[in-house]
Amino acid sequence: MKYHSLNFLKHCLAVVLVATAANLCRSQDSEAIKVHKEAEGPGLTKPIPVSLEGFSGEVSDVLKFDLYVQGFSFVAPDAAQYQITGSAAGVGGIVTDKFAKKVILQKAYTGTNARRQAHAFANDIVETITGKKGIGLTQIAFKAQSPDGTGEIYVSDFDGHNSQPITHDNAIVARPAWAPGRLALYYTTYARGNPNIFYNNLSTGERRNFAKFSGLNTSAAVSPDGSKVAMILDTAGVVNVYVCNADGTNLKRLTTSEEDSSPCWSPDGQWICFATKIQSRRVLAKVPAGGGKIQIVRTTGAPNPTEPDWSPDSKWIAFTSQTRDFNICVVPADGSADPVVLAAGENPSWSANSRTLIFNHSIRYLQTLSVLDVFTKQVKDVGRIAGSDSEPAWRKDLNF
Repeated sequence: MKYHSLNFLKHCLAVVLVATAANLCRSQDSEAIKVHKEAEGPGLTKPIPVSLEGFSGEVSDVLKFDLYVQGFSFVAPDAAQYQITGSAAGVGGIVTDKFAKKVILQKAYTGTNARRQAHAFANDIVETITGKKGIGLTQIAFKAQSPDGTGEIYVSDFDGHNSQPITHDNAIVARPAWAPGRLALYYTTYARGNPNIFYNNLSTGERRNFAKFSGLNTSAAVSPDGSKVAMILDTAGVVNVYVCNADGTNLKRLTTSEEDSSPCWSPDGQWICFATKIQSRRVLAKVPAGGGKIQIVRTTGAPNPTEPDWSPDSKWIAFTSQTRDFNICVVPADGSADPVVLAAGENPSWSANSRTLIFNHSIRYLQTLSVLDVFTKQVKDVGRIAGSDSEPAWRKDLNF
C-alpha cells in the first residue's frame, strides 16, 4: 500500500512540474514576443536614423537642414536604417532601406539650380520614407525690423534663402499672413500713420488698404478657403475679433471680451482660435466663425498663452507661453492632454506637414528665426536675413 501511494505521489509531482514548466515557457514566450512600442508625440518621438554619403557643399547643407527639421538624424552607415548615397553626376542619389535590403528611391534632378534640386531630393526622401510630403520648396513671410523700430515685410524660402522685401514702407510693420491659393499677403503697416491692414498681391503688384478703421487694425488671418478674413480691431473702443469677406464687406464683430489678439482659423473653417483675457487672466479661446459662445482652450501648466496657430491636420494648436521667458508650446486641439513645452521662443507658425514649426527667438538682443521639428524637438536656426527677424508666417499651400 505504501508502495502504490509513493508511486501516486511521484506521478502527481511529475504532472505538477510539467505543468509549471509549460506555464513558465508560455510566460517567457509571451514576454519574448511582446512588442514595446516607442513613445510618440510632441517631444517624445525618436528621429529616423539615416546616413549621407557622397554629398558636399550646398547640396549636403540643404539635405541636412531639410531632413533634420523633419525628424531625421544623421549616423554612420552601419547604424542607419536608411542609407542615402550621392550621385556622381548632378544632384540626386540612391536611398536604400538597410532592413529591407532594397533600393526604395533612385532619382536624378535637372533644371533650375543645385539648391532647388537638393530641396526636391529632400522632399522625395521624406515622402518615400514617411509617406508625407516634404517642405523643402515652401516659403515664409516675416517682419525684418531695424534698430529704429521701422521695418519691412520679407518673403523667403523656408530656410531663409532667396529673401526679398515685399514692402518699402520704412515704417512699423507687423503680422504678415498668407492668402491661401494666391501669392498674396495681408500685413499691418503704419505707413500712413494709423496701423492699417494692407493687402498685397505679389503676382500682380496690386496693393490696397484693406482695413483702415480709426484705431488698431492688425493680425489679419485668412480662412482656409480664402473667402473670409479675421482680424483684430478696436472700432468699438475695445480690442476684439472681427471677421469679414475677403473683399472687405460684411464686417462682423465676434467677441466682446477684453484684450483679444492673434486670431487663427481651424482647418475646417468652423472656428477661430485667439488669445484673450477672462477675469484678468490670459487664456486661449475659440469662437464659431459665424459667431456664438466662446470656448476656453485648456493650456494647463502653460500660463499666459498667446499667438495660437492651428495645425493643418486639425490635431494641434501651437502657441507662445510666457512665464519669465517666452516658450513655444503645443497642445492637442481637442484638449485631451496638457501642453508640451518644446523650445524657447515665440510666434509659432505651422508648415503644411503639421509637424514642423517656424518661430523667432532672441540671440544677443536680436530676433532670429528658427525651424523646429515638433515631435523630436530638433531645432535649426535660420541665418539672420535683415535686422531683427520675427513674426514668421508659413505659406501652407505651396507644393501641397
